Amino acid sequence: MARRISFLNYKGGVGKTSLIVNTAAALVKLGQRVLLCDFDTQSNASIWLMKLDRWNKINAQGVGAVYSIFDPGTARVKDLVLKDVVQGKAGELLLPGLDLVPTTFNLVDLENEYNGDPSRPPFLVFYDQLREIEANYDFILFDCPPNILRASQCGVFASNELYVPANPDALSLIGFTLLVEKLQKFHQLSASFRQAAMGPAAQVYGIVFNAIKTGVDIEVPKMRMQLRLNQFRSAKRVAARAKIFDAQIRDAMVVRRAVALGLPVSLVSADAEGNASGDNVVNDYRKFATELIQHAPTP
Repeated sequence: MARRISFLNYKGGVGKTSLIVNTAAALVKLGQRVLLCDFDTQSNASIWLMKLDRWNKINAQGVGAVYSIFDPGTARVKDLVLKDVVQGKAGELLLPGLDLVPTTFNLVDLENEYNGDPSRPPFLVFYDQLREIEANYDFILFDCPPNILRASQCGVFASNELYVPANPDALSLIGFTLLVEKLQKFHQLSASFRQAAMGPAAQVYGIVFNAIKTGVDIEVPKMRMQLRLNQFRSAKRVAARAKIFDAQIRDAMVVRRAVALGLPVSLVSADAEGNASGDNVVNDYRKFATELIQHAPTP
């Protein structure tokens, strides 16, 4: 069974999308089959991996993205998967094994304009269809916006694990605290829809410090985050094995360059002069992906 994982923090701007895209790529490099599902209405992960020209087509048509399974409801998740999504200029496959369920701006309509069957909320509709393809993957990753509204609920309900990207600042700590509170409320709301075969509801299994700028001392923010994590562990509001990851992701200009090129950073590891400017951050993502594989929940 695939490990189903949401990346989420109630604080925005923590570099969540760069973390999930590059972690997905690193997992593939380590031999894993990965599906990334984009539930962030900003569509950043989809635009990044598809590149703007390909993404513009489905955004203009209003079909081919995840909202299609809700309205008009004629598509299924399996129909939306873009196999081996990372391509070169001539359409050559650059990272076989990384698939994408894309989103477009119309996903915002799920929050206010969608009126579905109350007995089948969007998160249940999505999960029931995801089961059709789950066996094809080792990891299914959900890029969620900084809330637990309907779009995020689709990823969170389908997940068993949740990882929190954080910056070394007070706002990330506040975002983590709010996330745990909101997560508990959603689990209470959705409990009647869960089935035993799904496994346990998503718990926070880890925090990863991301986009750390050069010269920033993270020890005090890390200590404060650890204290809060310990409190939540004692209260059984996060997984018993929840931890702050040893791997830390540094800020690097090459990450922004990778976004512009529509490639994971591991495929943009040298600058125009041939210097391996991205090697450090590439290693950071590889270390995090390796640690993530090792941090699998105990059956």
